[in-house]
Amino acid sequence: MRDEIYDDMELEKLAKDRFGLDIDIAQVIVRDIEVSRTATATVFLTKKKQLLVYVNGHSRLLLGDIKKIVSRMGLRAEIYFPPKGQPDYFDMIGHEKFREVFPGRGHISDADILFYRTLAPYNPALVLISEVKTGEIYQYDSDARSDWRVAAHFTYRRIKTS
Repeated sequence: MRDEIYDDMELEKLAKDRFGLDIDIAQVIVRDIEVSRTATATVFLTKKKQLLVYVNGHSRLLLGDIKKIVSRMGLRAEIYFPPKGQPDYFDMIGHEKFREVFPGRGHISDADILFYRTLAPYNPALVLISEVKTGEIYQYDSDARSDWRVAAHFTYRRIKTS
């Protein structure tokens, strides 16, 4: 029990230090589940009833990897929080990667960098979830038939208000 409290406090501190987000964890749905061969995730609910997932890996993870992991976990993402103090982080990396491939291009639109944004390094990652698609959160399991199995049953849908 004490270790879990310390883990929650560490996660709150990490969210503030790395992402500039002040959160209070009310409930952890799943803790440190495997989501790939080298990454783990923690899904938790804040006191403001926001569902967040924190993904941490031992290898290099990109935004595209995190998007795929979140989707395969059965979650629908709303916001991928950029690193603290860099609100345009994904667009900035997208522009850099686009310029590497097309150095002579003058005007770059948002549609041009859509793919190149997914190449931004993103480890650790913090994602605001808008919905648990089927009411089940999945975790990676190499022994399972589809490589994913149910980790927890949890129903959540964020309703936007004005």
